[in-house]
Amino acid sequence: MPAQRADARRNYARILAVAEEEVAARGADASLEQIARTAGVGSATVRRHFPTRRALLEAVFRERIESLAARARELAEADDVRAALLDWLGALTVYSATVQGLATALLRDGELDPEHANPCVNTLAEAGEPLLRRAERAGAVAPGVTPVDLVTLIAGIALTTQHHPDPATEATRLLHLTVAGISPRG
Repeated sequence: MPAQRADARRNYARILAVAEEEVAARGADASLEQIARTAGVGSATVRRHFPTRRALLEAVFRERIESLAARARELAEADDVRAALLDWLGALTVYSATVQGLATALLRDGELDPEHANPCVNTLAEAGEPLLRRAERAGAVAPGVTPVDLVTLIAGIALTTQHHPDPATEATRLLHLTVAGISPRG
């Protein structure tokens, strides 16, 4: 019935909007019950649209993840591939460090799981692969570094700096400290 479908779409949009606000305020541990109450729906409705917390977090971050993926694809053609890779990693680091819950959304059961990576990780890894491989061929990245390695690194930095007074600056500083390990040419 079209009316139910329209109601379902409205509920989805309302739940997602409330979830974005709650995750921004409380991080990945935002209460699903509070999200349901604020959205004016039952918790079963939230779970119908988002069967797991991870599904809700992925939906909350989808647009920005897509933007970061588009940036990686754009930078893959840059003349200075090392600078392009570091530009992308910097953008990913700052965003991950300043948006509560994103680092957690990149994790699976507390650790990044390369064999069962979630859609956020898959999107970033697929988009970053050509940029990373090009940087590797140019000698700008140590052989064997994978896109999942880079997302793991960024998630770790973001988690480490989440309670810092200036998480973006601290995360960027830590990324620069690590660059020598993934990109030996300075």
